[in-house]
Amino acid sequence: MPRRTPRNALDRLRTPRGFHGFLKGASVCALVAGLLSPLSPAMAAGTDPSADRAPEQATAATAGTAANDHCGGQCSDILPPGQNGNATLAQILLNQAFGTQPAHAEDQLGPYAKLATGYSGLTNDKINDFFNDASFGVPAGQVASTVRPAGRGDVTIVRDKRTGVPHITGTTRYGTEFGAGYAAAQDRLWLMDLFRHVGRGQLTPFAGGAPANQGLEQQFWRSAPYTEADLEAQILSAAAKAGERGELALADVDAYVAGINAYIDASDKGRYFPGEYVLTGHKNALTNAGTIERFKRTDLIALASVIGSLFGSGGGGEVSNALSLLAAQEKHGVAEGTEVWESFRQRNDPEAVLTQQDGSFPYLPRPDDPRGRALPDAGSVTAEPLVHDRTGGAGGPAAAGASATAADTAVTSARRGMSNALVVSGEHTASGHPVAVFGPQTGYFAPQLLMLQEIQGPGISARGASFAGLSMYVELGRGQDYAWSATTSGQDIIDTYAVELCQDDHHYLHRGTCTPMEKIERKNAWKPTVADSTAAGSYTMRVWRTKYGPVEYRATVGGKKVAYVTLRSSYLHEADSIIGFQMLNDPDYLTGPERFQSAVQNINYTFNWFYADSERTAYYNSGDNPVRADGVDADFPVWARPPYEWADWDPAANTARYTPPSAHPRSLDQDYYVSWNNKQAKDYTTAPWGNGSVHRGDLLDDRVRKLVAEGGVTRAALVRAMAEAGLADLRAEAVLPDLLKVIDSAPVTDPAAAAAVDGLRAWLGAGALRTETSAGSRKYAHADAIRTLDAWWPLLVKAEFEPGLGSELYTAFTRNIPVDESPSAAHGPTGAHAGSAFQYGWWSYVDKDLRAVLGEPVEGPLAREYCGGGDLAACRDTLVATLEEAAGRTAAQVYPGDDHCAAGDQWCADSVIHRTLGGIKHGGIGWQNRPTYQQVVEFTSHR
Repeated sequence: MPRRTPRNALDRLRTPRGFHGFLKGASVCALVAGLLSPLSPAMAAGTDPSADRAPEQATAATAGTAANDHCGGQCSDILPPGQNGNATLAQILLNQAFGTQPAHAEDQLGPYAKLATGYSGLTNDKINDFFNDASFGVPAGQVASTVRPAGRGDVTIVRDKRTGVPHITGTTRYGTEFGAGYAAAQDRLWLMDLFRHVGRGQLTPFAGGAPANQGLEQQFWRSAPYTEADLEAQILSAAAKAGERGELALADVDAYVAGINAYIDASDKGRYFPGEYVLTGHKNALTNAGTIERFKRTDLIALASVIGSLFGSGGGGEVSNALSLLAAQEKHGVAEGTEVWESFRQRNDPEAVLTQQDGSFPYLPRPDDPRGRALPDAGSVTAEPLVHDRTGGAGGPAAAGASATAADTAVTSARRGMSNALVVSGEHTASGHPVAVFGPQTGYFAPQLLMLQEIQGPGISARGASFAGLSMYVELGRGQDYAWSATTSGQDIIDTYAVELCQDDHHYLHRGTCTPMEKIERKNAWKPTVADSTAAGSYTMRVWRTKYGPVEYRATVGGKKVAYVTLRSSYLHEADSIIGFQMLNDPDYLTGPERFQSAVQNINYTFNWFYADSERTAYYNSGDNPVRADGVDADFPVWARPPYEWADWDPAANTARYTPPSAHPRSLDQDYYVSWNNKQAKDYTTAPWGNGSVHRGDLLDDRVRKLVAEGGVTRAALVRAMAEAGLADLRAEAVLPDLLKVIDSAPVTDPAAAAAVDGLRAWLGAGALRTETSAGSRKYAHADAIRTLDAWWPLLVKAEFEPGLGSELYTAFTRNIPVDESPSAAHGPTGAHAGSAFQYGWWSYVDKDLRAVLGEPVEGPLAREYCGGGDLAACRDTLVATLEEAAGRTAAQVYPGDDHCAAGDQWCADSVIHRTLGGIKHGGIGWQNRPTYQQVVEFTSHR
């Protein structure tokens, strides 16, 4: 049965051993002793020899750019663990054996971690104790190195001493982009190589056959099974339809790729290439035999398909929606079952926190009389097998099961969205200038998926973060007098169509004609490597494609055999967004908030975009939202027939009519904006479940609204609001008051329950934060109350709702949205040690249900009352009984331990640990629920 538990491919990496469990223990020590001596001097030292040349040249290279900086020293950013994501073999072995770190590999991790205990006393002059100075240029005294890549005279890469961030300055456009590619490879070559293989579904031949690698390549490739011709066509198409900007983008890509390849050649010749190539058998440490494959245009599209799938493709899950609807109708009958389903779906909840506070932006309202629905017959749905012809490898049937799970959760799961934004207009700040604290949450990995850079050249002037391998432009950051950022928005750009089969299982009706499906295959074989001792093996991945997208499931509808296929508007258009990013980096184009909105309209992925300069603020929700046929309910599968297709849909190009910019949530100069992947605007339906009365966006909205009401907002005050929200337990802050009201309706006589209630009440009174008793203590204040709530929440939800819903429907709803996502919840959608928490859960359902039982007003209530069948006394008995059970659970039971933490270690169970995508490992840090990359900006002037 398909699941819609919100997981994605990032979560496939969140395994206890990270990437593949690199060398450790005595074997590392032996290799250190045996390999260091024959290495070349450069490789043994772990340095790029070109990185130390002529630091004195930097002054002239950076003086001109700093003159265009309107931030006045008030722009800051942070991106842990560190800028340097490449490590030589010697550095990897030393790290594994002794914990030593290459330069700039984790120097941003400490400041990032310390904000959790240092935020409360933060002042403006202390911000850069926890962030980097993000001013343009590098002061002469802070220059660490200057490089002219490949000896070019038209570009210079200067790195600063504190962070090692590259500041790329070019006198020609080609040289500038060449330098950007060279710098990217200096910092992230291994990661870029890894993810171009992920995007092609060929990770195992490249990095070994560990089950985590198999699951990762399967999950991505299933939703984007592109051929090489598809990849090439996408970038040419994107360039062709954008005119001069398209031609410029294509030239930028070619220069960027040339820069990457120049570094590959130089590092190979100098033998300072990433050591992972040795550990995975691509290079020989003694003879230097072997090759590092050069990059090409299509590699960037393969990378973009991974990033777009992770963060910018909202929607999907229509089959799982159909199954839970059918379960509701089976339990309650069609009319009441539909009402129950809709009340849990919360498509347009009136109590949901909004990013845009004014106006209505109707998108995908529930049709009164749905047309074209293709709901499956009961028990007929089966997932389309992805893996075939498996031989050897690890795990046998277990590995095949892991593969099936990856395929099952690939497209139907809700996209992860972990970023946040806080923007306050100048009308409410101390300086009169807008203040912003914002950034994306891309997960905690080593090396990080993002990298920092500054690019200055003809038509480009920006500093910030970009995804490694796509850094020809800054994707999130600041320009000369403006800054921008994004959060994942999640509106629905994915639909599921039921194609009727004809002739056999691999032909279908397309507009009345029996049409063969296209078979796309990847035959992957691998051998054991030093880094991965998995036995040699192979398997074939096979996807059947139709004009309506790849096949995901098979079923029958009204007795007819169908294939459920998934179509997204960004499919075959992974490169289209390049034009929007180009505009964001162009100081001549981006002269104000209106131009900002025009730029991000060119980004076809589903994001919320935020902007601030010294005078104005702005917001825009991007994405190619297809116009659905009248009467089509986008929450469910529909028949693949012309009356139900997207308006003006062209199957060959996968283009359609999209909702106009005026229909997207957008505004200028709102008093404040907050976003934490919550509902965008009134009547704007988003794909994820659970956008109801309690959402983690409330943690930001409550705090920022209070600051705005008080006035005189500063950068430090906004950082404090963000940091405190990032330490708050949403269940405790927003739902525990309801729980205590019900319990307080009668005296608590059981001593254990009474003690638990007292502890929870004290924790709530202290702010409901998961904070240490003191910096570095690794012990939580109110530890017992936190343990109690962690144990209680899943127990109380099940006891509250399962009796009224029935086991089958309750289970079906938990597939649409999981019950809990606490920081330590390894069972939750993000997995353990992932940082991000409280995005998905049943907090709104519990809140609405308890308020209804208490007789309080509820807008958008559930279809019925569940706790105690609506009886307050019975509801209270349920809560007290589950509380008593939770209070009796030991810390070891609630936090059972894993490869990183001993059983019962509460702080460690919550801790954030960077998952290794290469050979360098880092220690854990205390839990914070905040962006990975984050900016703090307040511009003092404008051009």
